[in-house]
Amino acid sequence: MNTPIDPHDPYLRTYTEPEVTALLCELHERGRPLGLRWGSVAVSERAIDGRLLVDFGDAPVSTLLNLLNLLREVPRQ
Repeated sequence: MNTPIDPHDPYLRTYTEPEVTALLCELHERGRPLGLRWGSVAVSERAIDGRLLVDFGDAPVSTLLNLLNLLREVPRQ
């Protein structure tokens, strides 16, 4: 298992809205077979300390990346 990404990692400040949107699309694709659905998930209009937020409870991008890392370890069905 990979080490979780810290929400304060300076690298997260480099993510753009199109990149985060692509990650959200991957989240939908990988999560759908497992019953994980977030129809309203989107890039938030808000940012905290230069970090984009994702609108499923205003989670930082690190939460999205950590969730995707877990889903990437699940064999595709």
